[in-house]
Amino acid sequence: MHIYLPIAEMSANVLLFVGMGAAVGFLSGLFGVGGGFLMTPLLIFSGIPSAVAVGTGAAQVVASSVSGAMAQYQRNNVDIKLGVVLLAGGVAGSVIGVKMVRILSLAGQFDLFVALAYVTFLGVIGILMLIESINALQSARRGRPYSMRRPGQHNWIHGLPLKMRFHRSKLYISAIPPLMIGAFVGFLGAIMGAGGGFIMVPAMIYLLRVPTNVVVGTSLFQTVFVSAVTTIMQASENYSVDVVLALLLIVSGVIGAQYGAAAGARLRGEQLRFLLAALVLLVCFRIGWDLVVTPRELFSITATLGGM
Repeated sequence: MHIYLPIAEMSANVLLFVGMGAAVGFLSGLFGVGGGFLMTPLLIFSGIPSAVAVGTGAAQVVASSVSGAMAQYQRNNVDIKLGVVLLAGGVAGSVIGVKMVRILSLAGQFDLFVALAYVTFLGVIGILMLIESINALQSARRGRPYSMRRPGQHNWIHGLPLKMRFHRSKLYISAIPPLMIGAFVGFLGAIMGAGGGFIMVPAMIYLLRVPTNVVVGTSLFQTVFVSAVTTIMQASENYSVDVVLALLLIVSGVIGAQYGAAAGARLRGEQLRFLLAALVLLVCFRIGWDLVVTPRELFSITATLGGM
């Protein structure tokens, strides 16, 4: 069964994208990420133009994040106060990112920039998370508690001003790092079509020292609103959100996210981090392979993104 996608200007198999949305939604609820870092590359691999994949991917992230965030909120895994601080920075970053998308599209360099950004960030973050999660799993097998820092140890974050107390996360830190992390994630989310959870989750764990169970819910809470702002701006400024495709992904993604959240409750924090790291590296390798392998067609008469 095929359907025409007006913004992408192509015919697509409905079952393919429904299955894709359900799978990414499941992973979204499982790992506490919006799923955009998977959805956008999958859409591009399926033949969707990069600009449309980024804009539509952001729309799908909104729905899957809402479903996952509600499930996490019911489990009391959302730090609302911390989420609002992250959100403030994320909105500012997403506004700048959408402007950058337009500039790169007009210059005809958007495809290359998206691919390089995915390979760089997914590679670095995936390796760091994999190393840490393996250490945690080894400690658990030996029956020894694993901690990313010793009790009483402080890093540079604790010396910054504008401190706030986040009761749910049991933190008393400056509001500056969450604002900066939110802005950076919002910027990348607008450019890469991702909710930014693949950066937000490790940043909250390793920099802010937020408990893993609270990280999942709070990351989804922030992702909902930042992705919504990004989607609206992509649609109004860059005209890159395909509503028909987004609806297919959203309906199936919402269902998948509920099952993912239930499955995630049965796994320990270090197990979730290990699986997420492996998934991130797999996507990184796939995108990197496309950058270096010789294309099937050396020449193309397809219009560039700058002509959209």
